[in-house]
Amino acid sequence: MTVSNSTPKILDALVIGAGFTGLYALYRLRERGLKVLTVESGTGIGGTWYWNRYPGARTDSSSTVYQYWFSDELLQEWNWSERFPAQKETERYLNFVADKFALRKDIQFNTRVTRADYDESSARWLVTTQNGERFSAQFLVMGTGGLTKFVMPNIPGVEDFAGESHHTARWPKEPVDFAGKRVGIIGTGATGIQVIQTIADKVDHLTVFQRTPNYTIPMRNLKLDDAARAELRASYPTLKTRVHNTFAGFEYDFGERGFFDTPPAERRRLMEELWQDGSLSFWIAGFREVFSDERANREFSDFVREKIGARINDAAIAAKLLPTDYGFGTRRVPLETNYFEVYNRDNVTLVDTVSEPIVKINAHSVTTAAREVPLDMMIYATGFDAGTGALTAIDIRGRGGVLLKDAWSDGVRTFMGLQVSGYPNMFMVMAPMSPSAAFCNVPTCVQQQVDWITDTVEFVRGQARGAIEPTAEAETKWVAHHNEVAEATLVPKTKSWYMGTNIDGKKQSLLVYAGGANVYRQLCDDVKKRGYEEFTLT
Repeated sequence: MTVSNSTPKILDALVIGAGFTGLYALYRLRERGLKVLTVESGTGIGGTWYWNRYPGARTDSSSTVYQYWFSDELLQEWNWSERFPAQKETERYLNFVADKFALRKDIQFNTRVTRADYDESSARWLVTTQNGERFSAQFLVMGTGGLTKFVMPNIPGVEDFAGESHHTARWPKEPVDFAGKRVGIIGTGATGIQVIQTIADKVDHLTVFQRTPNYTIPMRNLKLDDAARAELRASYPTLKTRVHNTFAGFEYDFGERGFFDTPPAERRRLMEELWQDGSLSFWIAGFREVFSDERANREFSDFVREKIGARINDAAIAAKLLPTDYGFGTRRVPLETNYFEVYNRDNVTLVDTVSEPIVKINAHSVTTAAREVPLDMMIYATGFDAGTGALTAIDIRGRGGVLLKDAWSDGVRTFMGLQVSGYPNMFMVMAPMSPSAAFCNVPTCVQQQVDWITDTVEFVRGQARGAIEPTAEAETKWVAHHNEVAEATLVPKTKSWYMGTNIDGKKQSLLVYAGGANVYRQLCDDVKKRGYEEFTLT
């Protein structure tokens, strides 16, 4: 890359990304009087909801809480059409927000940041884009998202496939025609499940290559009419506070009663009730022991396997689709709609890649250890380098020119997932060691983190100082606390992207703070109340 020698554009703050984080950070920082620019590598607003437009893409947080709370006018004006909005509706919502608050004039599209260097002499970040454009900003806000840098499978011949090929994270805007085609899909996580259940009846034949079976919860997606929306709006004042005081930033939370203090019949009744709700409440509104106690987790796991097995006609196929080597909730739990019924169809084949590994991908087929599967289209629902990938994809250099990727080579270190020692004035959202990295309704935690960042920026400016960063000691204490909380759960015992096990060579550790969004919020507030004593101001 040739870097332009032109004079950098001077800003108070540069925000990277135009999704939920980037839009809100732009709004808040601009509201405080800063000169702010948001840059976005795509051609439009939406972040996750711009890039992930694959068939069946939709939220699994309800529209009740999957939104901004900062404007009562916005809450009154926007009409959600269903309980769990599809991709297009969420993308429209974010564009509506951008237009209502005139954010678009301070967003620059088609701008991919490739490098960011901290200049100690000026206490500013010099940021360079793919075309050599440069920006100089006192504050750098990374709204790059937790699930952004997608990964392709490490299978010989991926580049050799001559048919149509798509990764779900870069799905084309133009309609994809499935009619009469033999389609293969690799990946059965949350995204793969949404694609599979959506296209199974549209293709000639679908071959699903599954490595890890998943526990799921059937989605109960209701259409919303004017009466339902009026009732919803009446609840907003309560919900606005409620979501910040629950474990995962939802409207529901774990019960107060202990798992083993509740008689088995009553536990079963509650599990059935939560199951019928058709939301993630089954996971995070029952008993908190599901995360920490193997006996309690086993009961939840058995319950879900029972529910799944009853929906699959063929016992041999059911055996492949039922998870047995890890516990419910220790991996990402997707919501689904008639997903398991897909495998009762004659035009769907399930390939278990553990017992029958993929050997190579050819020009028009996939070769496994047992067969050759002719295909016209390949779909890769193979996930992301979660938490760290979007950050380390940028050449970020802090004090002394230390590359962030190198600083994290022996394991991720952050202070509350908000900053990194040695990288002054660089703020992160949805970064490792915060709840928003996975265990939180994204808009809840995004807004909380951006509000904290905005207050911190104002504090620095109010002190007439140039920069703020956590001390190495404070960062070490947070890492130790984070790890102690993680080890008290069952999550580290399971291989998943939560632990970074989907990326070859990635240091394994729990990416997400497991102490709860409500606890995390209080800890962040305490930092401010103590006058940022864990930080160094220069």
